[in-house]
Amino acid sequence: MSLNFSNPKENIKHLYLKEGDVVADFGSGAGHYIEEVSKIIGPSGKVYAVDIQKDLLLKLSNDFNKKNIKNFEIIWSDLESPEGSKLQSGSLDAVVLSNLLFQVENKIAVVKEIWRVLRHGAKVLVIDWSDSFGGIGPILKDVVSEEACIKLFEQNGFSILKRAPAGAHHYGLVFTKS
Repeated sequence: MSLNFSNPKENIKHLYLKEGDVVADFGSGAGHYIEEVSKIIGPSGKVYAVDIQKDLLLKLSNDFNKKNIKNFEIIWSDLESPEGSKLQSGSLDAVVLSNLLFQVENKIAVVKEIWRVLRHGAKVLVIDWSDSFGGIGPILKDVVSEEACIKLFEQNGFSILKRAPAGAHHYGLVFTKS
């Protein structure tokens, strides 16, 4: 992976996770963040891979079982539906939302679901495309700008903690549940 491209191992450091934390990766895809989170939170922690693509979740589960990673659980869900993650309210220390905002229609529903599942004071790391780059990333009309992302989260109960470097083609933001 190029140093200029978004790097889950580096990006996840902005959440300051610790042993025993409970985390979800909303739109987990191939599980790059899941693997990094699972190393940090250790056997006493738990990380949920939440995605609408059943085939990706099954592959992720098989891959992680082969690697003997045990502190994860897959959840097949639609984050745009009410209580879509199927997680308990106020049960998480952190959420990772990487390269998902540009893919969902009901962005407010996803942000409200993140707010619902986080504990008070918990954090969300948002990584998304900063632009359309001809052939990689989303088409221009689907890009959610950094400013639009901040507004979306602030209007739905979050405060921005910091901007985080996330590679040449992405922005990174850390919010806390207010």
